[in-house]
Amino acid sequence: MDKRNESSNTDFILLGLFPGMKHVHFLFSAILLIYTMALPTNTILILLLWVDSHTPMYFLLSQLALMDLMLISSTVPKVATDFFSGRTNISQVACGTQIFFFLTLAIAECILITLMSYDQYVAICNPLRYTLIMSQSICLQMAAISWAGGALISLIHTAYAMHFPICGSSEISHFLCEVMAILKLVCEDISAYEKAVVMTSITVLLLPLSCILSSYALIFLAILHMHPPEGRNKALATCFSHLTVAILYFGPAILVYMRPSSNHSPKLDQVLFMCGAILIPMMNPLIYSLRNKEVVCALKRVLGGCLTSN
Repeated sequence: MDKRNESSNTDFILLGLFPGMKHVHFLFSAILLIYTMALPTNTILILLLWVDSHTPMYFLLSQLALMDLMLISSTVPKVATDFFSGRTNISQVACGTQIFFFLTLAIAECILITLMSYDQYVAICNPLRYTLIMSQSICLQMAAISWAGGALISLIHTAYAMHFPICGSSEISHFLCEVMAILKLVCEDISAYEKAVVMTSITVLLLPLSCILSSYALIFLAILHMHPPEGRNKALATCFSHLTVAILYFGPAILVYMRPSSNHSPKLDQVLFMCGAILIPMMNPLIYSLRNKEVVCALKRVLGGCLTSN
């Protein structure tokens, strides 16, 4: 008996990684490898909070690592369970829960990455007042705003998207429950909601990205006037790490949520979600570790002692 038939009529069917793809087990093996790399690297960065809790950059970076760890864990375990068990059904409650956590973490990262650009701006353009401006209470408020903003926006979209009636097939051409994929199964006119999705995307994607780029325009102007060159190189290395993460994260998200629904391709969406939800959470700690000597030093302290290096 087909295992899909064992699911109830209220369940969704996740078609998984690229339905019909040959040798999908190679792709799944790569995903598991990425996951096993993301777990320890992000966990180590989270430990920076206890090692250098007085440093705003490390606190914010540990929050980003925590979000990355939770984001990749909200998708890969379910994919692995489906792959090994062959049961691809997911209840509406579980589907809504996955959507909520995925959107919460994704939107929270958008907000946090934007606020981290402000931290970079203050550190480089106003270094004498950095400790006063980026106080512990301000850092805690930044983290709280990121988590609360992500949860609130996610709750609204999850509740609204899941209330639509589903007509015909309940098959989701994806490896996870996702708002845009669910909307393809809806039998009502959702044009008004699609406009709301676009407006939300402008709020949490385009506006923050504009703020990030504006901050870095001011930062790079300040760096050009820096002396000696060593300080300029150090500032550029730190900025490069954050700017790379911002571009890698915002790029796929904009392509997913800012395109018209008629232009959505299931295969392209899967590629973009694999980049944003699986690959980038593994890459973020590597990008910061390889480009930032201070982070490398802190990581060595976490692992057992920082070796002084010039």
